[in-house]
Amino acid sequence: MDFIKKAAEGMKGNQSGSTQQSNPGDQDYVDKAFDFAAKKSGHNMDRSTEEKITDAGRNAYEKLTGNKVDPKISN
Repeated sequence: MDFIKKAAEGMKGNQSGSTQQSNPGDQDYVDKAFDFAAKKSGHNMDRSTEEKITDAGRNAYEKLTGNKVDPKISN
């Protein structure tokens, strides 16, 4: 039983770390736009999932065009 309790406490610790990343102050314009569109369409995603999606989009854009995304718009 102690093993299960320790595993559950470890999972709780990981969850609190992910909520710490959801600070809206560290979002760039692309992240904010994606968050707005996702909420308007009725989709609820956590911040880390949204970040992965927007990062993949940035990487695809840079790979396709060969140009970097302007740092004023996206980090």
